[in-house]
Amino acid sequence: MSNRVDAGVLAPPRGIAWTRVPLLRRWGLMTLLGAQAAAVIARPPFAWRRECAIYSAEILRRCTAVIALAMLAWGFSGPGLQSSNFLILFGAPDRAGGFMVVAILREFGSFVTGTVVAGVAGTMLTAELGSRRVRGELDALQALGVDPVRALVAPRILALTLTLLGLNLIALAFGVLGGYLAAVVVLGGNTGAFLSSFVANTTPVDLVGAEVKVAIFGLLIGVICSWHGLSASAGAASVGRAVNRAVVGALMAVFVVNLVFTQWMLALYPNISVFR
Repeated sequence: MSNRVDAGVLAPPRGIAWTRVPLLRRWGLMTLLGAQAAAVIARPPFAWRRECAIYSAEILRRCTAVIALAMLAWGFSGPGLQSSNFLILFGAPDRAGGFMVVAILREFGSFVTGTVVAGVAGTMLTAELGSRRVRGELDALQALGVDPVRALVAPRILALTLTLLGLNLIALAFGVLGGYLAAVVVLGGNTGAFLSSFVANTTPVDLVGAEVKVAIFGLLIGVICSWHGLSASAGAASVGRAVNRAVVGALMAVFVVNLVFTQWMLALYPNISVFR
């Protein structure tokens, strides 16, 4: 297969409004873009490594503090204060650690990570590719025989997928820390009971499932945002519309995958739903 990619295959040709591309065809073009990026990553030479490392560092720089603070605040106020007060009413404040597994490891840790990355890194990716499209840089690259998917798209999709794995671990750690501060420091719970309940309810399935889920998030965010960036037509307003549509599409993908994946995991491993 040739490494050259016709921009019209990946995105609507210039002059054709995005809204006139049928939904199923858009999904098909996104799938094609993801398949082309995967083929580029798998085949030598691996010239994408430097670009992937640079973009990964940029994502970590922009997203790490936001995710850590968001999860610390959410873990403190949501699962921390609310669930601990609820458990105190039933005389079981020592079970607060187990609730952190359900609320943070299985659900909101990866969900918050995906939404923050979609809003921060996804918009950055779409705006960058869209700006290059409207300035004619992608056409110039193709005229020089450079594959835009190999040079720009594939490294960024891979960077999003890999960095989300690390960012998710940070989110889980700070979310549990926020719950610990609320349940133990503020409400006077017992540190040993909190940790004992947390460890007893944490399984490898929870940790591996959370990492697999955010990897899917990263892949979908990268493909959706890249395609919308490539779809930008002439003018700055088109880039703004592409960014808006990319964020909406990425957030919807994160929401649907989070819902379906969690239900599938609970159906496949029903023992993890037993509160210990």
